[in-house]
Amino acid sequence: MVTTAEVSDRDGAVGMFSEPDFHNVPTLKKILCDGGYTGEVFATKIKALIGAEVEIAKRSELHKFVIMPKRWIVERSFGWLDKCRRLWKNCERHIETTLNMVKLAFVSLLLRRY
Repeated sequence: MVTTAEVSDRDGAVGMFSEPDFHNVPTLKKILCDGGYTGEVFATKIKALIGAEVEIAKRSELHKFVIMPKRWIVERSFGWLDKCRRLWKNCERHIETTLNMVKLAFVSLLLRRY
């Protein structure tokens, strides 16, 4: 889901999981999020919407570089998207166009791998 800049990450995630497409996903048991999604309010909203547990991949120490395997799952997806020149800087007029470009980027990635 792509939203405008005025929508916070938490509100956007709750809106995304409120969509009818996510109500029929019985295999979704855990959602991996970064530190911006901490809080019991967000976790209870997601649990009520789709019944999944929210797991936060947080840094343990602020000034040391420690590889956190689960956190890199999230970050590498953004890295894959940054390789697409059209998504590097968002200059689209319509939000639907941006969403379609993200989908095309992941389709292109999958086609190159398989």
